[in-house]
Amino acid sequence: MGIQTTEQQHINATTFRVLVALSVIHCMNDALQSVVSASYPIIKNDMGLSFKQIGYITLTYQMAASVFQPLIGLLFDRKPSAISLPFGMTCTLAGLLSLAFSDTLAMTLGSVFMVGIGSSTFHPEASRLTYLASGGKRGLAQSIFQVGGNFGSALGPLMVAAIVAPHARTNIAYFAILSGIALLVMTPVCRWYNRRLRTFSSAVHPQTGVRTLPYPLGRTIITIIVLLLLIFSKYVYLTSLTSYFTFYLIEKFDVTIQHSQIFLFIFLIATAIGTIMGGSLGDRIGRKYVIWISILGTAPFSLLMPHVGLEMTAVMSFCAGLILSSAMPAILVYAQELLPYKLGLVSGLFFGFAFGVAGIASAILGKEADIHGIEMVYNVCAYMPLLGIIAVFLPDLKKRI
Repeated sequence: MGIQTTEQQHINATTFRVLVALSVIHCMNDALQSVVSASYPIIKNDMGLSFKQIGYITLTYQMAASVFQPLIGLLFDRKPSAISLPFGMTCTLAGLLSLAFSDTLAMTLGSVFMVGIGSSTFHPEASRLTYLASGGKRGLAQSIFQVGGNFGSALGPLMVAAIVAPHARTNIAYFAILSGIALLVMTPVCRWYNRRLRTFSSAVHPQTGVRTLPYPLGRTIITIIVLLLLIFSKYVYLTSLTSYFTFYLIEKFDVTIQHSQIFLFIFLIATAIGTIMGGSLGDRIGRKYVIWISILGTAPFSLLMPHVGLEMTAVMSFCAGLILSSAMPAILVYAQELLPYKLGLVSGLFFGFAFGVAGIASAILGKEADIHGIEMVYNVCAYMPLLGIIAVFLPDLKKRI
């Protein structure tokens, strides 16, 4: 007992390679996605935009990357297809090429909309494949997948600082090379998924054989609402950093655009480390407790950050990113285990809601920054992690599955 057969070892090795490939693809996808927000200072200067207009750009991108996610997830729940990942990457590629040469606000909005559609297609489907390849270690698998995205998001600002900022916005077109590499890496993953589709009559949830929900539908809905409120808290604060942190540093500490990108990288790399920690801890101690600690535990650092100097701002942003990012793998797997039949819908709903909250928050925060100043935004948003207290209402799902 406990000894794996040769066939089981082969299956585990194969699925681990799939998880690593998905993480690498996620890294490249989110690096390309983060080019949009990392290019905001350049776009703002080139086109003479206000913070409010930058907020509209983010809103357009985030809505394209959010509203369509649960719809696409539901579509592929019903009719799964391996073409979904290449289709999403192709949309991202087209959007970035257009963004590189756009000269009007309308064209810029259309460009970021296409990039958002790419994200909207990629995330629910890749998250479904991650679940199917998890071998039961769902938190760890989701962390492996998501940490690729975190590293990609962290690399995006550095790539913009190195390739775009010293030269011209048209250099965004060079990122088409990364899109092509991502499409090549997708090839074996799509082949693996095609084999799964031929093996199982339904690729939505073939592994577990679960036929009942862990809780009655009413309690399941209430629990999902609590999870969405926690996502709201997390992503309002996260948006204040990802969208406006560079502007905050430039205005308050008079750093250069390139230096501000390095500080953004420090924050984003912390989110990558926290993501790995959160998924593994969720498998061990229960996802409820990881969710509770990660969101509420961010509050001391978020509350202190607006009142410290440049060096301590870097430290506080690193600590906040490390703790806060551990929540997302736990929240997503928790929701998938609540509704195991609808992996695409659940993944799309939570990724989509996260992006939607980020988009709306960005537009509102941009308008407030124009009126009251960027420092006020950080003083207000610092209180958002305190909403993590409502995690007390989450049932301990680990005892039910």
